[in-house]
Amino acid sequence: MLLEFALPGGVAFFLGISGLSIGVLRLFGLLGDPVWAVTAWLLTSIGLTIAIRPFIKKYFKSETFTKIADEDFEAMDQLATVVKELNEDDNSGRIRFDGATWNARSMKGQIQAGRQVAIRYRENTTWVVEAIDAYEPSDENIKKKENN
Repeated sequence: MLLEFALPGGVAFFLGISGLSIGVLRLFGLLGDPVWAVTAWLLTSIGLTIAIRPFIKKYFKSETFTKIADEDFEAMDQLATVVKELNEDDNSGRIRFDGATWNARSMKGQIQAGRQVAIRYRENTTWVVEAIDAYEPSDENIKKKENN
């Protein structure tokens, strides 16, 4: 039952309660055979877990939260560095963004390695980027960033 502090969820607690109750029954001589004791413990553990756990979870809620994240939207207009030359014909180029390298292609023309680019959108696993000199942030992202 002390394991419940390390692994919360109720299951370890019910296994411990079942073990204690079977131990008490064996102490008073009501369960003499070890096979029956193990069987009783197993059935008691399953029964407690299935029957009582939903009620405990209802009244002792865990701390949870959800965040709806749109990583593509958050990446739009962010700056990245070209690692491998980009072109608009294929996805053979690479950029460094958020500490990792990604497949990328340019919106227009070739972009040499080492240059800064702005991320415009993503097609599957490939970022489509634009050279900084042609970069104009979208109005929607400017408003969102000003509000934050």
